[in-house]
Parts: sequence; C-alpha cells; structure tokens
Amino acid sequence: MVSDKSAQTQERARARRTEGDLRRRRALADAAAGMPPIERFHCVIYLCGAPGTDIAGPREECAEYAEAFGWGITDVIEERVGLLPPQGREGLKRAVEHVRSEAAGAVLTSCRSMISSVPQEFDEVAREVEKAGGFLHVMAAARGGQRAAR
Repeated sequence: MVSDKSAQTQERARARRTEGDLRRRRALADAAAGMPPIERFHCVIYLCGAPGTDIAGPREECAEYAEAFGWGITDVIEERVGLLPPQGREGLKRAVEHVRSEAAGAVLTSCRSMISSVPQEFDEVAREVEKAGGFLHVMAAARGGQRAAR
C-alpha cells in the first residue's frame, strides 16, 4: 500500500514539469544518447470567411489540432474575402508559397468551404499544394460536435 505522503510527493514532482520542460528533457536525453534531432513537421493554417466573420474559434481548433499531431505552425493566414474563387485569394497563394519554400509541409484549414465549396476548385487547390511538395489537410465537423479529419 502506498502512503498518502508518497503519492502527494510524486504528484507535486509531476506537476512542476511543463510540456516544454518535458520536450527539452527528451531532447537532452536523445542528444546524450547520440540520436540525431528529429525535425518537427510544420503546417500553415489557412482560414477564410466572409467580411466581419469571427474565425477565432476555427483558428483555435486548428492550432489545437496541429499541436495534437505534434505539428509546428509556421504561420496563420486569415482572409475575409467571402465567395471569391481560390485563384483570386492572396492569402491562399501565400499559404501555398509556405509549402513551396519548404517552410511548411501542409496547409491546414478547418473546413472544405474555406478553400472552396465547388469540388473542382477545391481539387485544383489540393493539386497545387501537392505540386508544391505538401498536402492540403481539412478538418470537418462530424455529428455530435466531434472533430474528424478528411
């Protein structure tokens, strides 16, 4: 049987280490063992909405989603251009440029309609991101408030 005092001491010891501390400790241990550092995968978050639309929620969800996968975020690009076709959006061009320059390996967005609600336009953007050397990743709302990747 473990005493309450021992359990409390262990709990306090765990509580002092933040996630950043744990990452640094792992990196130090890997370096001491002679393991080369693993480069973190990065994405650029792209969000688009109508003028005046609050997209803070989708931005936060995308950031949490990227963190859950261990992805770094090189940039968050927000546009409020409404139904403008993807070819006319400067922010989307910048997001693809992040992939082309190898600063990011993916463009992450919260829903398909932020790229285009027209399937052909969406597919064209996905191909453009793939030609640049990355992929387009879309989060979509599933039934019941759960998040699912598509």
